[in-house]
Amino acid sequence: MLGNRPRVTKVLNILVKLLPLIAFIVPVFMLYSLDPAVFEKTWKGRIFYVFFLWLISLELILNWEKLQTKLKKIASARTGVLVVALLLPAFYVVASNFYGLNAVIEDVAKENGVLWASVMPLSTEYIVFTVCFVLIVLLEYGARGIKNFAVSTFFLGLIGMIYTIDNVYPDGQFTPFQMIVPTTATLAANVLNMMGYHTSWLPPQNGMPILHVQDSAGVSTSVAIAWACSGVESLLIYTVTVLLFLKNSVMSWKQRAIYFMFGAIVTYFINILRIVTITTIAMYGTIDDFMAFHDYYGQLYSITWIICYPLLIIGSQALWGKIQNWKIREKEPTSTSQLQPFQPKPA
Repeated sequence: MLGNRPRVTKVLNILVKLLPLIAFIVPVFMLYSLDPAVFEKTWKGRIFYVFFLWLISLELILNWEKLQTKLKKIASARTGVLVVALLLPAFYVVASNFYGLNAVIEDVAKENGVLWASVMPLSTEYIVFTVCFVLIVLLEYGARGIKNFAVSTFFLGLIGMIYTIDNVYPDGQFTPFQMIVPTTATLAANVLNMMGYHTSWLPPQNGMPILHVQDSAGVSTSVAIAWACSGVESLLIYTVTVLLFLKNSVMSWKQRAIYFMFGAIVTYFINILRIVTITTIAMYGTIDDFMAFHDYYGQLYSITWIICYPLLIIGSQALWGKIQNWKIREKEPTSTSQLQPFQPKPA
């Protein structure tokens, strides 16, 4: 048993580092067991919890050697509070789904005039999970731990904030986000025109531009474009995620600016592609097809790109490093025959 003690200690140290991830695997699994369908929704759904767990895993891998736990003793007040914090996400799931907490949140939202009061429990759940995650990281790793888990923290919190804003200010009522919509909608209309469709604008409703699209056979549809549909949330998520990622990189500021601008442009045009896609689905598909893309598949366009882009940056940097090393080796002498021997001058 004594010979196994170093191995046991090593396993325990690994488990301790994994606690922020383990603390959310259990409640996410509980939520999936209660309602698997909502985990397929990318708008007002729980699929982002899967991305959140992936981001925690990625940050654990990238910062593994930097993570230094503040837990010095098992029998300490800090450890006791951490244990409670680790259990809070699961307790919240139980309280909200089995003891009426979700109903209370919905009733309070209705009393305060929130239009999408039925979705407020979900928005609140995201925010509560974010607070719990921050608390766990602070207790286990201190203030420096927030820096190591900044991407996953801001990602989850931003989703909760976006859902809450849309619940309180639905459609096009939140002017700061709606300002970008006319430009995005116009570019989407131009793409549809290039595809052979005829587009025109109808009078706006609730601050949303109404795009009317018709094909050569006379099939037509009209779509209202709100800030959530135009991809404002994707640009916000992209900005927070990529800026935090680039902040911790060793690249120059010029390289970081180039990477950020390139990714932002791609994210923006992906959102235009999403509007074009959902418009064509509205023309030729059923209402079920339309809602399936709107609620389930549409945001996967941009979110998949946002999640994969940091990996592409890492890969491009590694490739660039290899190219530079290859160029350096090409400039160096390859054989001793290229070296001129030293010949002393005769006296």
